Amino acid sequence: MGWWQISADTLADSRFVVSPLAETLASLSTLERAVSAHPRERAWLERWLPAYRRLRSDDPLSARIIRTALAPRWSADFLTPTPVPPPPGRPPATFAQELERVRATPPDRARADLAESLRGPLPAALDRDDLARRSADVLEWVWTHTVEPEWPARRRILEADVIARAAQLSRGGWAEAIDGMRPGMRWLGESRLQINTYDNPPRELGGAQLVFTPVTADVGWVCWDIPHRYGVVYPCSGALADTGRAPVPQALGALIGPARAGVLVLLASPLSTTQLVALTGQGLGSVGRHLRVLLDAGLVRRRRDGRSVLYFRTAAGDGLLRAAG
Repeated sequence: MGWWQISADTLADSRFVVSPLAETLASLSTLERAVSAHPRERAWLERWLPAYRRLRSDDPLSARIIRTALAPRWSADFLTPTPVPPPPGRPPATFAQELERVRATPPDRARADLAESLRGPLPAALDRDDLARRSADVLEWVWTHTVEPEWPARRRILEADVIARAAQLSRGGWAEAIDGMRPGMRWLGESRLQINTYDNPPRELGGAQLVFTPVTADVGWVCWDIPHRYGVVYPCSGALADTGRAPVPQALGALIGPARAGVLVLLASPLSTTQLVALTGQGLGSVGRHLRVLLDAGLVRRRRDGRSVLYFRTAAGDGLLRAAG
């Protein structure tokens, strides 16, 4: 199996990062596989797969580069740069800034990475200097047409997953936050992180930074910028990816208001105020007022979990939802 030896300093400096480039690459992988993992993704795929197939037909060379770069077992490293956490007080990198790292890949490195994905020498058709540029152009098309229009909603889903992982981390340590993050990944103890089930030699991360990045597609990969940074891209919580915003029964929305009803629907499992803000897109003040009304009505309760206060539905809240259909 493949595992990383992680120092205490690396763990202490680990970060969760939302990356528009990683989300776009995950979406590109979904288009390449033409397989959806949940209803939201199925609707998205039905909408965009015909246009993507036309793009591939119009530019078969770029299509071949992407198909080779996204090999099932080993993606080309130049296509998967490790997300960089922003400095304190600075905004995160934009898609354009992240994409520039792909586009600026030296030709020799792009060829070497593509040969690694092939597990052999490059065919003559791919032995060229514009591999990175053509790959970046495809990523830019996927972002502009299929991801950017719904990026605010996707970002809320990803941020909610990060908040949930952070809560797991504070409650149960890295073992609880990491186990089940992606297939084959688990905390082994003794500063060892299993990242997959392949028979690869272990890696010593030393003082490198470890970055975890969620995506809404059911894909994942590892990446690195040796010796500074290692990354794990993982599919975010399935429940969040399945629905984005949970559906609200029309009758319940008419009774207590659609925004308040949306909060009640989400509280099938305990959530913090911050998580509810991320999931609903409502402001902190609005979510707080909805929770106060629901608490006073006996439809939700709250409990403290470490430094967080979690809200959850009561039996009365469950009954109201069942009655509303």
